[in-house]
Amino acid sequence: MFPGLSVLLVTILSLRSQFTSGSDPDPVQDFCIPDTKYGSIRTPQFKILPCKNSSEATTDDFVFSGIKAEGTFTDTGLSSISINPAVFPGLNTLGMSFVRSDLKPGGFNAPHFHPRATEITYVVQGSVYSGFVDSTNRVFARVIEKGEVMIFPRGLVHFQMNVGKSMATIFGSFNSQNPGMQKIPTAVFGSGIRDELLEKAFGLSHKQISVMRRRFVPKT
Repeated sequence: MFPGLSVLLVTILSLRSQFTSGSDPDPVQDFCIPDTKYGSIRTPQFKILPCKNSSEATTDDFVFSGIKAEGTFTDTGLSSISINPAVFPGLNTLGMSFVRSDLKPGGFNAPHFHPRATEITYVVQGSVYSGFVDSTNRVFARVIEKGEVMIFPRGLVHFQMNVGKSMATIFGSFNSQNPGMQKIPTAVFGSGIRDELLEKAFGLSHKQISVMRRRFVPKT
């Protein structure tokens, strides 16, 4: 575990209070640990479960140890571990979630957006080309270094790439417990949009569209 990591996490999560009004409802009680005897919260919609009696809650409900090391890397050189109420029940109803991302040298997080949350990212180590595009197609991007923070406004396309010679590690925090994510390449070429439209929109041939589909259709 990185020195001072616990302090960094507290800092990131506290910055959440500086976001604009969150997309999740305000909590009406101190906390709500889901009572799993009524089912599982592990669904794409984060199934709403009754809360445990608060007297049954323990300190362990509010501690998560699953980001001490990087996860599995994809072929883009990205490892990403998402932490939300499905894996960390203590977050339930608190209107936030977070992520640890690791990037190999040259690795990248493809352009994507979160429809339900603003994201704040903190570079723990490395040099990361990071940015977003606003609704006028203006790009806001630069290389951010260890100790620097960047904001990605809600719903705007953003991206990251390790431009250093060593591993980069980033922590991100969201002002929603279910921010959602759509990766642009997968949404365009892996969703089933008709080839004819994609050919016209991107000026690509049918063969080129087929190549892109094979690359971005989600594997089952």
